[in-house]
Amino acid sequence: MLAHLSAWFWDERLWFPSGLGWADLQDRDGHSYAKGSDLWVTLPIALAFLIIRQIFERSVALWLASVLGVRERVRVQATSDPTLEAYFCNTSKHPAQSTLESLSKQTGCTELQIQRWFRRRRNQERPNQIKKFKEASWRFIFYLLAFLAGLVALVDKPWLYKMEEMWKGFPTLTLLPSQYWYYMIELGFYISLLFSVASDVKRKDFKEQIVHHVATILLISFSWCVNYIRAGTLIMLVHDASDYLLESAKMFNYAGWRKTCNYIFIVFAAVFFITRLVIFPFWIMHCTWVYPVTIYPPFFGYYFFNGLLLVLQCLHIFWFALILRMAIKFLPGNHIVEDERSDREETDNSEEEEEAAGHRKEGQAKMENGPLQNGHSPTNNHHRKTE
Repeated sequence: MLAHLSAWFWDERLWFPSGLGWADLQDRDGHSYAKGSDLWVTLPIALAFLIIRQIFERSVALWLASVLGVRERVRVQATSDPTLEAYFCNTSKHPAQSTLESLSKQTGCTELQIQRWFRRRRNQERPNQIKKFKEASWRFIFYLLAFLAGLVALVDKPWLYKMEEMWKGFPTLTLLPSQYWYYMIELGFYISLLFSVASDVKRKDFKEQIVHHVATILLISFSWCVNYIRAGTLIMLVHDASDYLLESAKMFNYAGWRKTCNYIFIVFAAVFFITRLVIFPFWIMHCTWVYPVTIYPPFFGYYFFNGLLLVLQCLHIFWFALILRMAIKFLPGNHIVEDERSDREETDNSEEEEEAAGHRKEGQAKMENGPLQNGHSPTNNHHRKTE
């Protein structure tokens, strides 16, 4: 059964135009071509990235955090309470109003005290600044080096300047050593991100990040197997062009360098818009959609490849909407840019607001039971204000 499934999956009619197939990608005449078996090397590369990351975060990242002055926010610890702890761990971290009344009777605490306890307990599980800084610095280093390596690998290639060149001679496109290592390292890195996503800081776009990592791994793997390498290198370069700017802005934000963070964020937003909402859809995707059908009839691999590109473009639009929301904070009166994907820490300043809200509710209740106007009851409100 597995043999039949494998034969169906690798059927040449699925992945190649009519008249072409895997035989066209066999090494000959001193020329090498991409092969699916090459992708196995990405697994040890991914493992190496996971190990290097641990070493980097525990040494270089901590040193950078110290140099930039990253400081932890002092968190008030929730007091030990077995009843509330059991409810927090087994039922919900955000108890409803009716539940607060029940917990209040069980513990002898007021509802405000219980709300305060849950708020502090939730804060204890949120990642600290150092952890977020270490993750951002690791991704910054990789994306910066990957972008520079991509430029070096592509700066002398004709398809960087003329998109149609990416399909010239397809599928017999000779594999270059720079392309091989660019692909293997990028794919290994994204596989390592997929392995570490469970332990990384979870943001509001966690599901979108999973979709992005899976789509990227599929896209890189598929483009390698069917020799869409030239298109793949351009796509990776476009994505790396802005990622290191975002990670550096996060680093300075965690360090409290607000103005530096804001300036870098402006540059990031501009580069993101140009590369992902202009170059990617109107140059690269336009070429992958339009140009191949002028050479070959459409086939499954053509639709599959462009479908993955469309998924990435939808994610680009989603993330750019978040970028616009963050950009609003540059308006007068707003001086701090925060990551809209982050789960903001709840501070004890909100306690005063809750207590004030409680006093307002009590005042409203008194007004409903017996409101006073000008110091007198409604039935005896004929006195002048000067009285």
